[in-house]
Amino acid sequence: MDVRQFLFKNRSYIPIPFLIVMLIFAKPTLISMMFGFILVILGEYFRLWGVAIAGSETRTTGPVGGTFLVTTGPFAYVRNPLYLGNMLIYFGIGTMSFALFPWLTVGAYIYFYVQYSFIVSLEEEHLAQKFGDEYERYTKSVPRFFPSLIPYKRGTNEQPELDWKRGFISEKRTLQAIVLLTILLIVIWQVRA
Repeated sequence: MDVRQFLFKNRSYIPIPFLIVMLIFAKPTLISMMFGFILVILGEYFRLWGVAIAGSETRTTGPVGGTFLVTTGPFAYVRNPLYLGNMLIYFGIGTMSFALFPWLTVGAYIYFYVQYSFIVSLEEEHLAQKFGDEYERYTKSVPRFFPSLIPYKRGTNEQPELDWKRGFISEKRTLQAIVLLTILLIVIWQVRA
């Protein structure tokens, strides 16, 4: 099996060991909780905006695929807003926990950057095959992980509609995880204070 397909299929479960270590060694402070939570909110905003456009296709664990070459919304600024959002959420949760800070947070961020680079290379192969020249123009104009300040001028391809309700429904598990981790970190902060 291609390691990229393995990482893609299991991308929802790979953070669990990092989260367990983070909770064991958590030493949150008021400052770490506030700063980290801002990063989490920013990351979730990128995710929510992305799934409000791309829909449930972002939740697949089967083969890499996609109906649309989405180039509007956050995809006009960064090709992988959901993965960028995930990295910001992981970095934010790590900062909130202040566990083995900064080593665990930075190590997790680097790990997930590498993991997503592998996954994205697989997704890009699929998109290049399916959308050809339009995808090539898009990749030359829009960065992979670090947002551009200038949005991509929409191409000729059909775009899905922005649907915030669909986005919130798709993000239910992520939002539940964020709330649960935040509550656990608040409890740890209060107990260890």
